[in-house]
Amino acid sequence: MKTFVKWNLSCAALLAAWLVWLGWFSVRPPLMTDPAALVGDGSALNYCELPVLDGSGRRAVDIPKGNTPGCGYDHFPLPILAACTEPLPPEADDIRGLWHGVSGGHVGHVERVEQCGNRVVVTAAGLIHDYGPNSTGGLNTNDTEGSVLFTLAGKEHCMRTSASMIWEDKNLNFYVFGWGPRVVRRYRDGDELIWEYVDGSVTRMERLCRLPEEYKVPEPRGRRIELF
Repeated sequence: MKTFVKWNLSCAALLAAWLVWLGWFSVRPPLMTDPAALVGDGSALNYCELPVLDGSGRRAVDIPKGNTPGCGYDHFPLPILAACTEPLPPEADDIRGLWHGVSGGHVGHVERVEQCGNRVVVTAAGLIHDYGPNSTGGLNTNDTEGSVLFTLAGKEHCMRTSASMIWEDKNLNFYVFGWGPRVVRRYRDGDELIWEYVDGSVTRMERLCRLPEEYKVPEPRGRRIELF
């Protein structure tokens, strides 16, 4: 019995160590976002003027994947799918635009949602999460969580993340690693966008046409413990 308990404790310790290594010490995902998008100023655009998805331009698969530079961008970037005009699939709802949390768990949260074909990009709080067919990477997001837990030798360490974004009955569901549990859900309720997060919160968001000035530069997140 003691041997069985020790074996289980050893396996649990090894699993925990592997998860810590995977989350905070493994090689960061390569940056695939178009440099022009990161350099450009996404706060200057009118997000009530959405692209027409009539198939006249590029497809989602023709455009490089977007992901977060390091642990977060330094200013609100240009859209990743600006040149894409591929129509949305029947199972998807159109939730494109700039959204602002007005009630619920994350009041004040601001995010931009892009869609084109089967691709969805969510940009918020320093992060770029991009799921779907693209020209440079896999389907799932390959990214970081953005909250810096600690710094080591002056380098920021934030948790690695990967998820799928699957449309199911007009709901956009996020699944960890593409096969794990659902952690996020977004869906329309009239003119509002509802965001259900893994922490149990439900946030109602209303549409914005312009990014408020105070959201152009994201606030640093995380405990930022200095180890060495």
